[in-house]
Amino acid sequence: MNDGNCRSHPPEVFFPSDGVGVTIAQRICATCPVREPCLEYALENRIDHGVWGATSERQRRRILKARREPIEAYASGT
Repeated sequence: MNDGNCRSHPPEVFFPSDGVGVTIAQRICATCPVREPCLEYALENRIDHGVWGATSERQRRRILKARREPIEAYASGT
């Protein structure tokens, strides 16, 4: 993502080891012009680590689960 806000920060900012670091990375991402494509890239490629598109690993897992639930309900006929 050549136009991302992350380009002006060291990579380790987006791969924090604590919650405070996640918040800092998310603030940088919040105004990023490529936030949505970045998030979609992380979701499509099942990237497990780091902050992508202003989301934490946990948030991305929830998004993926929410996207799967309607498909699973449709497939089971409910």
